Amino acid sequence: MTKKSLITGGAGFIGSHLSRRLLDAGHEVTVMDNLFTGTKANIYDLLENPRFTFILHDVTQPFWGQFDEIYNLACPASPIHYQRNPVETIKTSFLGMMNVLELALKTKARVFHTSTSEIYGDPDVHPQPESYWGNVNTIGTRSCYDEGKRAAETLCADYYREYNVDVRMIRIFNTYGPNMHPQDGRVISNFIMQALRNKDITLYGDGLQTRSFQYVDDLVNAVLLFMALEPKKVKAFFAKQAMSVPVINVGNPGEYTIKQLAQETLRQLPECKSQLVYEALPKDDPKRRKPDIALAQALLGWTPEVPLREGLSRTIAYFRGVK
Repeated sequence: MTKKSLITGGAGFIGSHLSRRLLDAGHEVTVMDNLFTGTKANIYDLLENPRFTFILHDVTQPFWGQFDEIYNLACPASPIHYQRNPVETIKTSFLGMMNVLELALKTKARVFHTSTSEIYGDPDVHPQPESYWGNVNTIGTRSCYDEGKRAAETLCADYYREYNVDVRMIRIFNTYGPNMHPQDGRVISNFIMQALRNKDITLYGDGLQTRSFQYVDDLVNAVLLFMALEPKKVKAFFAKQAMSVPVINVGNPGEYTIKQLAQETLRQLPECKSQLVYEALPKDDPKRRKPDIALAQALLGWTPEVPLREGLSRTIAYFRGVK
């Protein structure tokens, strides 16, 4: 029987890749998006597919539909976007998550929620395991996103424990690839767009803060593997970890300084005349970020396959066409 899948935020960067993979697997796919940061350009080629439906709708408002599984990706994910309308951001995280869970409760749909490494804040523990509770500023300019995602995790955990809703969560670490918004303010898209325009590449602080960069195909592989598992296997695995809720980190544990990323970007664009320039570090910007992916490896048999140099090359090729 054909599975019916709903993707909230499906016109965004990750959602558009997930849509294609689910369609390739034979699913009927419905994308729901208010296009706050997503764009129809990401899914134009899918609109004529008879198994694909697009619905213009804001997840903060209730909605209805009969689906086998719901992928909740609705929320601005880059600082420049989520800080543009912080109240809407935290509403999307909390009310959108509640609407997804209420629908799943009524229809017995399986739920996947995209959480984020930002729930760890500026971490005191390195690398970050799922057991780490984080170090987050509750009233900073990034808090609408960080705390919104933490509250969404709480909702998922409570619906899972109290109502037995089949929820799986992934804390996504920095992910990049084609279909990223060229003005989303994330470091990889910033560097590539600055280099393609021969503008100076902006590093914040001393450029020695670290990140781990995961290519989007690796992330989608993990999502599909996690959602394919039977509930009994999921429950048994997390019970052995003394964890009451199914949540895992997914990211590439290769750790790079921001300066190394800038240098690799310039290396792949030898015609570029950009120079490195430095500005003040934004408030609450994490100094180090690296996932502990032991649980994802043990549960899914998954490991990221695309190295930064290769993924960056594919992403540069995409941005050459949209500059």
